[in-house]
Amino acid sequence: MKSYTVHFKRYRNCINSTMEVKQGPQHIIVIGTSAGGLSALNELVTQLKADWDAAYFIVLHLSRKGISDFLVHQLQQYTSLPCQLGTDDQLIKKGHIYIAIPNFHLLIKQGRVKLGHGPTENRWRPSIDVLFRSAAAAYDSHVTGIILTGLLDDGTSGMWAIKRTGGTLIVQDPNEAEYPDMPLSVLNRMEADHCISLSEMGSVLDKIIHTKEFLSDPIPADILAEAEIAERMISGIDVVQPLGNNSVYTCPDCGGVLFNVKNGKIDRYRCHTGHTYSEKDLEVKQAENLEAALWVALRMMEERKNLIKKLEEQTRGRGFSRFANDYKEKYEELQFHIDKIKELLFITQKDDDT
Repeated sequence: MKSYTVHFKRYRNCINSTMEVKQGPQHIIVIGTSAGGLSALNELVTQLKADWDAAYFIVLHLSRKGISDFLVHQLQQYTSLPCQLGTDDQLIKKGHIYIAIPNFHLLIKQGRVKLGHGPTENRWRPSIDVLFRSAAAAYDSHVTGIILTGLLDDGTSGMWAIKRTGGTLIVQDPNEAEYPDMPLSVLNRMEADHCISLSEMGSVLDKIIHTKEFLSDPIPADILAEAEIAERMISGIDVVQPLGNNSVYTCPDCGGVLFNVKNGKIDRYRCHTGHTYSEKDLEVKQAENLEAALWVALRMMEERKNLIKKLEEQTRGRGFSRFANDYKEKYEELQFHIDKIKELLFITQKDDDT
């Protein structure tokens, strides 16, 4: 792997050992979910114990407007542990549950919560992957990642980072999950430590917290690099290029070159400004952009058709039949292309429904 910038070296030195900061809990539990996640989280938090030496962090992908305040009040009804929104630079406290707020990445540094303003990852900010990766970079084997019900493959890349740093992976049994995509994505790409039902997670966490043996292996440089990119909004081709190879795709958000980042069985795409996609999310975003472009084209062609129709009528009214017929041919040609665009829109919408 190519050498990283001095920023990444400084970042690695800052978190040389997870024991440099003595305050705060020994265990960091990060939880990611999306569709169906509200009820799953309600059940999970009822099993968390006040005497566990752990802190908990939750990212729920459900609404771009965010439901964080609602989630705090909702979860507080099911647990005696303090539930709160994550705020920048707050101390991480044992027995506290921290919930991501809208439009900010929830990040973890040694002993503190950080909020990130960087680009979306898998079309989301806050991002499950960004949280998980930052936890792995800061707390290595002290991290347990939990993926619950959800659509697409959010969280898979973050779970891989946790696995590579010696952490523990827990996945909700896809047969039980209301939406099994996210658990299945993890299971299809790596070996999870536990694939269990929600009702079993409390006992498994209890065992992990009381028996886990921590490792002290060096944290992979690419995990440190991506964690700092998210935290400090570092951008530039020279920053991203060491993480992967140029792909044939462009970023659907900014038009920049996408670099293909390979982690085990996981293919991701990251542009030099920071937008990041899994293969599935890239396909979804491309489809969204294609549909938007088709609607714009359809509107412009309808406007042009109406103008040409008006010009035909005016020209014919003045007795210039030959010129009017030219306008009529243009009108009919535009109508043909309009009908084809409508067919394409029908196909793309039908594909989205399947």
